[in-house]
Amino acid sequence: MKKAAGGLLAMALALGAGTVVLADTNGPLTFDQMLPHMKSMHPNLSEQQLQDMYNACHGGNGGKTGQPSQTMMNRF
Repeated sequence: MKKAAGGLLAMALALGAGTVVLADTNGPLTFDQMLPHMKSMHPNLSEQQLQDMYNACHGGNGGKTGQPSQTMMNRF
């Protein structure tokens, strides 16, 4: 019984800590913050193409616009 209670306590602490870390982020990353990662993932795309991809996924202001449309996914 003590092991089960200890396991539940450990799980609750881990989930709580993960929630705090997630809530501590400063909003969505800007294009400039994402650019190095995007270049490493898509080395054959130009910076303008990466900007277009970022805007298609996040909108012009960096906010998530919802689920990507099938048309958008086919573009890249």
